[in-house]
Amino acid sequence: MPPVANKDNSPNLILAGFMGTGKSALGRQLAKRWRRRFYDTDELVEKLAGASIADIFAEHGEEHFRALERQVVAGLLPEYGGVIACGGGLVVPAGMGELVRSKGIVVTLFASVDTILRRTAGNSRRPLLKGDDPEAKIRELMKKREQAYMKAGIAVYTDGRSLQQLCVIVERVYEREARALLKSRPKSE
Repeated sequence: MPPVANKDNSPNLILAGFMGTGKSALGRQLAKRWRRRFYDTDELVEKLAGASIADIFAEHGEEHFRALERQVVAGLLPEYGGVIACGGGLVVPAGMGELVRSKGIVVTLFASVDTILRRTAGNSRRPLLKGDDPEAKIRELMKKREQAYMKAGIAVYTDGRSLQQLCVIVERVYEREARALLKSRPKSE
């Protein structure tokens, strides 16, 4: 468990990045290690909508899905003490990067196209990868989203690293950032 603060008042850890970079797997593992609650924004969107992501996209489109994501971030995430995995495009729309950063310490996970393709192959929950050439779609989306990902948080590359190694890396980043954040808060008089 990170030594910075107890889970009740320590900043949220928010994992952002492209689909298939390991946000949910890493988030679940860190939440277990830190004895914190884990939140997945995609799961929260599905609960809010009462429908799967694929159905939301099919019936209402991506714009509606993004509006639901904004609702989830603005109103359903804890103020402190959580570990949160964001949907792959959550930080991309205007204002979302800032909103997400206001909710905690953001670490953006990156992986190569080959790794993402391997991790997402055959996953029907990925409506943006539907079609004949998922690799081309990944490259196109990554190019469009790269700047938003770079601005969202501290970059961590997941290729060739085990879940255990990533836990240690992200714990170090979190501890450093949480200490800086706690130092910057005004002291109560």
